Amino acid sequence: MSGPDRLDLPAKDSDFVQVDFATDGGVSDGVHLLGREEILAVNAALAAGRPLLVRGEPGTGKSQLARAAAKQLGRAFIPHVIDSHTESRDLLWNFDAVKRLADAQIAGSLGGTRAVLETELAVANYLHPGPLWWAFNWDHARQQAERAMASPPAQHDGGDWGNGCVVLLDEIDKGEADVPNGLLEALGARRFMPMGSLDPVCIGSTVPLVVITTNEERALPEAFLRRCMVLFLTLPDDEAALTDLLVQRGRAHFPKASDAVLRRAATLLIGDRRAAIAAQIRPFPGQAEYLDLLRAAIALAPGDKEAQLAMLDDIAQYALKKQHGV
Repeated sequence: MSGPDRLDLPAKDSDFVQVDFATDGGVSDGVHLLGREEILAVNAALAAGRPLLVRGEPGTGKSQLARAAAKQLGRAFIPHVIDSHTESRDLLWNFDAVKRLADAQIAGSLGGTRAVLETELAVANYLHPGPLWWAFNWDHARQQAERAMASPPAQHDGGDWGNGCVVLLDEIDKGEADVPNGLLEALGARRFMPMGSLDPVCIGSTVPLVVITTNEERALPEAFLRRCMVLFLTLPDDEAALTDLLVQRGRAHFPKASDAVLRRAATLLIGDRRAAIAAQIRPFPGQAEYLDLLRAAIALAPGDKEAQLAMLDDIAQYALKKQHGV
C-alpha cells in the first residue's frame, strides 16, 4: 500500500484545506486548517527528505500541523514531546533500567540459575523503541516492542504505517543540547544501532516526515538549521486580517456559533494581544487562547447568542491574560 507523496494545494491561494481529527476524549482541537504556506513547506520537506522545523510563538498551530499532514497523507502519526530531561537517544530508544533492576532482584531471590538470569534479563527485553525507531522501521519496532512488552503508538486518525510515518518532535528547544545534532546524525545516516544490538535499524522504502517545533526559548545550532526546511508560523499584524483569520478558524471549530460571537471573541483577543505586545509581556495571546475563549463561552451558554456574547466579556480575562500587568 502506498499513500500520496505530497499534499494537495487548495484551489485558491487564500483558501484552506480543512482536516478533521478523530475525537480522542481530550480537549485538543479536532480541526486544523492547512494553508498554502504550510502545505508547500510540508511538500518541500517530503521532496528533499529533510526535517521540517516549524518556528513561531505558542498558539499558532505548530503541533497540529504534523498531525494534519499525517492525516492527509494517510501515514502513521508518532508524537513525542521533548522536555528538559530529553536526550538524543530518547528519540531512538528508551532503556527501562528500573524494571530490569526490579526483575533482577525478584529473580535473584527466587534462586534462578545464571543462564536463566542472563536470558530473562537480556538488555533487549527492556529496550523500548523511540519515535524514530518506529518511523524508520515500524515492523521491526513492533517486534521489539512485543519483546519488551510495550505498545505501538496509537493511531486515532487511522494512519497506516505502510504509507510511511510522520514524527512530531514537539518543543525541541527544551531538550538537552545534543538532541538536534543526535537527530541529524540518525537522519543523515538513515540508520542507527540500538543499545546492546548487533543489527542496525535502517530506514525502509519511505523516508519519514519529521516535523520539529520550537517556541524559540533557546537558539538552535546553525548546522541543525542548515539541514532543515524551515516554516515560520505567525499571526498577521494587520488587525482586519487577523480578525478574518480568527473568525475563519473559529467557524471551522464551532460551525454553529454566530458570526457576532466569533467576531466579539476576536476583538477581545486582539485588544489583549495588542496590550501584551506593547508591554512585551509573554506569552502573547493568540489562536489557541481565542479557541479556548470560544469553547468556554459556548459551553457555558449553549444555544444562546446574547448569553454567549455576555459570557465572552465575563470570562475573557481568564483565557487571555496569562500574566499580571497586561
